[in-house]
Amino acid sequence: MLRLGCDYNYEQWSPEVWREDMALMQEAGVDLVAINVFGWSQIEPRAGEYDFAALDEILELLHAAGIKLNLGTGTASAPPWLTRRHPEVLPVAVDGTTRFPGGRQAWCPSSPVFREHALRLVEQVAQRYGQHPALDLWHVSNELGCHNALCYCEASADAFRVWLEKRYGTVEALNKAWGTAFWSQRYASFDEVQPPRAALSVRNPAQLVDFQRFSSDELLAHYRAEASVIRRHSDKKITTNFMVTAHIRNQNYWSWAADMDVIANDHYLDHRLADPVAELSFAADLTRGLAGGRPWILMETSTGAVNWQPYNLAKEPGQLVRNALTHVARGADAICFFQWRASAQGAEKFHSAIVPHTGVDTAVWREVLELSATLKKLSEVGGTTVEADTALIFSWESWWATDTEARPSQDLRYLDQVHAAYAALRQLGMTTDIVAPGTDLSRYRAVVVPCLHMVSDQEAATVADYVESGGRAVITFYSGIVDPDDRVRLGGYPGAFRELLGVVSEEFAPLLPGTSVPLADGGRATLWTERLRVTTAKTELAYADGHPAVTRNAFGAGEAWYVSTALDTPDLSDVLERAIGARGAQPRTAVAEPNARAAHTDARVAHTDARVAHADARVAHADARVAHAGGGVAHAGGGVAHADVGVPHADVGVPHAGGGVPHADVGVAHADAGIAYADAGFAHADARVAHADVEVVRRGSFVFVVNHGSKDIEHPITGRELVTGQSVTGSVTVPGGAVRVVREEA
Repeated sequence: MLRLGCDYNYEQWSPEVWREDMALMQEAGVDLVAINVFGWSQIEPRAGEYDFAALDEILELLHAAGIKLNLGTGTASAPPWLTRRHPEVLPVAVDGTTRFPGGRQAWCPSSPVFREHALRLVEQVAQRYGQHPALDLWHVSNELGCHNALCYCEASADAFRVWLEKRYGTVEALNKAWGTAFWSQRYASFDEVQPPRAALSVRNPAQLVDFQRFSSDELLAHYRAEASVIRRHSDKKITTNFMVTAHIRNQNYWSWAADMDVIANDHYLDHRLADPVAELSFAADLTRGLAGGRPWILMETSTGAVNWQPYNLAKEPGQLVRNALTHVARGADAICFFQWRASAQGAEKFHSAIVPHTGVDTAVWREVLELSATLKKLSEVGGTTVEADTALIFSWESWWATDTEARPSQDLRYLDQVHAAYAALRQLGMTTDIVAPGTDLSRYRAVVVPCLHMVSDQEAATVADYVESGGRAVITFYSGIVDPDDRVRLGGYPGAFRELLGVVSEEFAPLLPGTSVPLADGGRATLWTERLRVTTAKTELAYADGHPAVTRNAFGAGEAWYVSTALDTPDLSDVLERAIGARGAQPRTAVAEPNARAAHTDARVAHTDARVAHADARVAHADARVAHAGGGVAHAGGGVAHADVGVPHADVGVPHAGGGVPHADVGVAHADAGIAYADAGFAHADARVAHADVEVVRRGSFVFVVNHGSKDIEHPITGRELVTGQSVTGSVTVPGGAVRVVREEA
């Protein structure tokens, strides 16, 4: 079964609207409602005084309508009376200033006072509703750490010291881990340690990483405390809504996942990104990874625009359904929207909802009904799992360590490099599992390791053992550089992966913004280069100066590739296809717009031939220059623009006496190669469009074909198409902007 759900903030509406909403929810097929998420000030208006009358009534209305409860504990935001009585619960920012009520999450995760009052409320809620017949799921707090993940108050400082002493045991071990010999930072006792508040200079990077670890653990401890109270009164599943998304990085969800009875995530399209749709797919795959490959819940998403980005874009017709089914394709068994009814007041009054301000005579409402009907048609998909034979290793700790204050280039950002690798795999039509460092990789035919800057010996050994046993790994730059103490691995980069890759990088050579360097095949490298030399590896692609850019190393029964620079998506896809496809394996299903695959292959050939011609022309050009230098004969004239650099040469067009090579012929050959190269590039790009616009994902025996483009496409498959209810033989047509789901038959 696939479920449709929503957040319902009943406290914003009158009882008359509640009854109208029950009928509309039934019409829309809503069967899971999150309630009491921000209910604290409603059900405990004054300290120790509880009023459950309204919540009792709304729960009974939902139950009578056959709708299940995703019941919040109500602790997401403290009520005004609590922060007025106990201002010490308020969070403190990195600059030491207090953050006050008026928004949400105005509480410190380490505050014992907040914890005491929150658990008292949870006790009341769990005791009252723990056996309610409509209860299906417990919803602890809400988006823990969205705004208050990092608190620098004195309560946090005390808790940080306790956490450090538990982690290191002795202050001597702490000093070693943090490298406090640098800048006279050595501690004599744990009492001297402070949170890494704003400083006059760059702060200790090891301390920053540990504070991130501590802060993630403190939020998890709060979840565990609430869950423990609930379990005394209820046997229903408990979870909280993760925020696996590009703009949230403070929670290491790999360490949280085991505590969740079911994994739930909130995800909204982020139009601040270059490719919001690709990020949606990445986040869904990462959420599935947190769920251990099992189905998960999309706890929040939007029907249209959000209200918290600089430019809050409405969704195009059909996009609501397409985005939702992309999550389903990648493992979601429930699609829940924030929120049911658009708020008339408050900070999120312009956030979209299932019922907009205009009401139900709207395109949004009709598209929600379409989604509901489609989910019912796909009910047999529920409970199945996504098939992927490629893995990408992702690490929140590497994110923290990479995006620190002092790094070789401020333009180097961890998530950018992860997204780049994912985009290249996605363009190849690959379905990818996102896994934690140290995960058993034996089931995968290929593993991609982007920018895994911080890695333990055991985590690095997992990758090496996998390759030695016959696997294929592609590792990108800035990986393996530091250990979990943020200590550089000496002996040359890429540190922990040096032997596996068969290379030694002597020096990083990042590039200035907007600049690039040429590659030997005519491509360009951006952002990052390295002074790299091979030991046991072979060069697969060099910079134009001859130094290795991409290498391949045989290691045991497998191969490990190293990419030492930032390539554009088509070129990185080419490298990944060579590295992964060298085994002769292809993605299980592939996009098949008519002639696209043939065009893609032809473009590859033309692209390669053009690059060869381009290189030959350069050689001829160089020879001509040598001849020119030794010719010693005055030119008769000229004035033809040089094809290579576009600079008029007075000597072009007339052979030198004894020079041997006519410049004009070289220029023509060079220009022809450039034209062929450009033509091949366009054909290459056109062939790639089919891949970029279409996602094909297998979930059990069901194949999802998601067409994000405007043109109809054909995908080769035979079976029963569930959205239209039609049988398909040979191929299924997927209209532009649509999704088709085929139960495949042999």
